[in-house]
Formats: sequence, C-alpha cells, structure tokens
Amino acid sequence: MAQPYETAPVPPPPMSPDGPGQVPYGYPHPQPGYGAPGIPSYPAAGGYGWPGLQPQPNNGMGTASLVLGILATVGFCAWPLALVMGVVAVILGALGRGKARRGEATNPGVALAGIICGAASIVLVLGLFAFAIAVYKS
Repeated sequence: MAQPYETAPVPPPPMSPDGPGQVPYGYPHPQPGYGAPGIPSYPAAGGYGWPGLQPQPNNGMGTASLVLGILATVGFCAWPLALVMGVVAVILGALGRGKARRGEATNPGVALAGIICGAASIVLVLGLFAFAIAVYKS
C-alpha cells in the first residue's frame, strides 16, 4: 500500500559555532592553535568579546545631601541639629557635584538641590537665632 504523502528525510540539526558539543558554563573553553598537527603554532587570537560591566554611578553623596537638606529645612526649629545637618548637606552636596563633574555620579541636579536646601536651612537657623536674640534683649 502506498503512502498518500511521501516525505523527504529530515536534515540533521545545524552545528553550533563552538563545534559539536557545548562546553558547560564555568569550564575553560579550549583555544585551538594555528598550523598543522605536530608543528608548534601560535595560540588563537582572542576576539573582542564582552566589554565587561561598566561601574555603577556613585549617587549616594548627592542623595544624602538632598535628604539632609530637606530634613534640616523642615526641622529648623530644632536649631542645633538643623544647623549641623545643613552644614553636612552643603558639604555632601559639594562632594556629590564634584563626583558628577568627574563622571562618577549621574545626579548633579540632586546634589545642587541638596546644597540649596542645606544653605536655606542654615539661613533659617541663623534667622531664628537672630530673632531669639532680638526678643531676649528687649
């Protein structure tokens, strides 16, 4: 009895770029040499390959500056703490801007906002202190 559909034989699967068989992950891949067997040869040249991971940006100083500046501005009534936090915010903001200028960080605007908030809190604390002195003397 004849089959209604005759099929062609299935071709074999294509060979991988590494040749038959795959090297498991984590094991060294053998590098073939150039030249005929038995003759000393130079090792195979490495390709460009994966460029590796780029270092992550260091955005911690700018972010810490902004957080401290906001906390110092909001809580300026606790003037000793707010004054210290404002000064630290300005210092961290300046360091964060320097890192952003060198390309180590990607948030120069956040660091600038931290400097501004820290400076505003220092001005508020000094104004509160001057107001307290004026009220106390009168």
